[in-house]
Amino acid sequence: MAKSANPLKQVSSKKSAASTADPAVGKIFIGGTSAPPLRQQFLNLKLANRHGMIAGATGTGKTVTLQILAEGFSKAGVPVFMADVKGDLSGLSQPGTPNPKLAERAETIGLEAYEFGAPPVVFWDLFGKQGHPIRTTVSEMGPLLLSRLLELNDTQEGVLAVAFQLADDEGLLLLDLKDLRSLLTHVGQNAKDLSLKYGRVSTASVGAIQRRLLTLKQQGGANFFGEPALHLADFMTTQPDPDGRNGGEPMGTVNILAADKLMLSPRLYATFLLWLLAELFEELPEVGDPDKPRLVFFFDEAHLLFKDAPKALIEKIEQVVRLIRSKGVGVYFVSQSPLDIPDTVLGQLGNRFQHALRAFTPRDQKAVKAAADTFRPNPKFSAAEAVKELGLGEALVSTLQGKGAPSIVQRSLIRPPGSRLGPAKPKERRAIIAASPLAGKYDKALDRRSAHEILTERAQKAADAAADAERAKAAKKRGKKKSGGSVPTSGSRRTSSSGTSSRRQSSGEAMTNSLLRSLGTALGRALARGILGAFKKGR
Repeated sequence: MAKSANPLKQVSSKKSAASTADPAVGKIFIGGTSAPPLRQQFLNLKLANRHGMIAGATGTGKTVTLQILAEGFSKAGVPVFMADVKGDLSGLSQPGTPNPKLAERAETIGLEAYEFGAPPVVFWDLFGKQGHPIRTTVSEMGPLLLSRLLELNDTQEGVLAVAFQLADDEGLLLLDLKDLRSLLTHVGQNAKDLSLKYGRVSTASVGAIQRRLLTLKQQGGANFFGEPALHLADFMTTQPDPDGRNGGEPMGTVNILAADKLMLSPRLYATFLLWLLAELFEELPEVGDPDKPRLVFFFDEAHLLFKDAPKALIEKIEQVVRLIRSKGVGVYFVSQSPLDIPDTVLGQLGNRFQHALRAFTPRDQKAVKAAADTFRPNPKFSAAEAVKELGLGEALVSTLQGKGAPSIVQRSLIRPPGSRLGPAKPKERRAIIAASPLAGKYDKALDRRSAHEILTERAQKAADAAADAERAKAAKKRGKKKSGGSVPTSGSRRTSSSGTSSRRQSSGEAMTNSLLRSLGTALGRALARGILGAFKKGR
């Protein structure tokens, strides 16, 4: 990729590397103070897995801060995952273009050799339209997160837990929604027997869960469950330096999840990202304190994760955030206000980027105070006043330094990005997807033999056995009548030429036997429909 024309004076490559994200010095350049004397801010890569927060009102520059952090991590060889809620972050896949305002900002903060370029990007989409599909299995999601996703009460959550335990006990694979719906139908039909082993199973609760699953399916949630399931290793990759801007060192892949349509189902969005965090926590080995993170995870619209969340779930989130640091994963929450994040989680976020807040209401004033109180004070200005005065692309910045102590808060101008400000065009996105190293791996859905197929086969065998039993019973009755089990009438006996008598069915008896045979066959069919009907609907 050819370097764009640079309006600023070019300097040596050594200075250029130190000004952006040089793995040798282990820092990412964030910006510089907005008032003299100039003081530049850096994010220490060794402490970047101590998590962070990007906050601020709408339109104050949070997206640009997220963008320059993603560029810096990628340049340092650190993979990134982020959700693109508004579509703007797709511009990371395209190099930026010269702009006088960007050049002026770069000169003001001392960003030498400012140049344009794009990190390697992989697009993802739960619906498979704007990127590679992301899927997981129902078993991997688990009953706790599914209960959160479906907004179940305690009783319904207990029934769902029984269903999962039954699946484990009987070796039933739960891969997609039809597997879960078939299993719940089986649980409802055998509620009395299962209650003796697992505790009371309410058929009303089974019905309520089925309705929630139907709603989830109608919202597109069925696309998320199935195979091939996502391999987390595909999020944690590096790619060759495409144009030599990184000194030949590999760059971290920036994974961008298309979330504009996903945000129409905010509960699905929050549950998916929480599942992803939990999977990273469970699968990755301990690495202690690495020189740089193994992956950085940006959680945009973080308030959706905690909104109406039960205490048990918040405790689980706190545990994951606290311990995932030792797996080499940094988590950065992006939201409008620090009040959106519980104190137990907020206390784990060491690197802070606070954009402007507006104090129009009592709650806004509380948010301003909360934001100011989370910083290490700077005697040169009041953080509570400054946060209300910040301009576009300006933020209060405090990062971890030395042995992990937060730096004194600085009022800083965020550096301009090297990639495009604004979304990528559909044609550009399609080209990135087609050239992706993961092209074709997840595109086609698989449907293995699992709980739905096994339970359907069981029900079919039970229906066939019941029909055979009815036919045998009917045949036995007919055999008794033929052997003289009933008293013949005078009109039904005739004498043969040898003097022996033979029995001949009257028209009434023939009609009766025909009716019994028809009834046996019809009863078998009706029984089969009663057992299989729900499974046929599940297809």
